[in-house]
Amino acid sequence: MTQTIYILNGPNLNLLGRRQPEIYGRETLQDVEATCAGVASGLGLAVRLMQSNHEGQIVDWIHEAREKAAAVVINPGALTHTSIAILDALNTFEGPVIEVHISNIHKRESFRHHSYVSLRAEGVIAGCGVEGYALAVRRIASLLAR
Repeated sequence: MTQTIYILNGPNLNLLGRRQPEIYGRETLQDVEATCAGVASGLGLAVRLMQSNHEGQIVDWIHEAREKAAAVVINPGALTHTSIAILDALNTFEGPVIEVHISNIHKRESFRHHSYVSLRAEGVIAGCGVEGYALAVRRIASLLAR
């Protein structure tokens, strides 16, 4: 059975490609999904990409991942800096977690420098644009192979 990686995206990432392209680029979330699916397939994995503007929905998907996913890649958007609920949910997940940010959050406003999710993540990829998602899938494959 093919292992699945849940790729979870938080608020406003549904607007990827249209919202502040000077920061986030012109690729859409559909482009990210296609790229990640291709990378994962080449590594013998599958992906399921989801996006919500609602914190509780993301928590529910993390709970679902406990039964259905081998790993989680998460870009919680602004919830990165505020959501203890997402951290608590990730702490119930036993597989590897990689945190992704399209922009370099450390070069932006100071409130973006803190991440609750980083307390759980095996790794953080920031500032690599949407390529960061593909890097995360590759890292997950490496972690799952151990």
